[in-house]
Amino acid sequence: MIVEERDYAVKPGKLATFVETYRDHGLQLQLEYLGTFHGYFTSEIGELNHVVAWWSFDSLDDRQARRARMLADPRWQAYLAMVGDLLQVQSTRILSPVSFSPLR
Repeated sequence: MIVEERDYAVKPGKLATFVETYRDHGLQLQLEYLGTFHGYFTSEIGELNHVVAWWSFDSLDDRQARRARMLADPRWQAYLAMVGDLLQVQSTRILSPVSFSPLR
């Protein structure tokens, strides 16, 4: 199993809009296509205007196949058009749980 951590740096003043748009238009699509959803978080201390999402997959190949299917969906393309102007930077990390991790 792997965990994908996506960190979205949102333009100042746009965090609530980004989160609401994801809730209303993006989350259900991702639940249809992606692996296990672990959470969606906003930052309160440190770097502000960040959203972090955690999803787990069986493998990198599983992740790639699921994301490719989602990317081909016109509904996902429409969602991306809604949020594109709200973001500054997106970064992605692939995390591998250690033997004693509860998410293993």
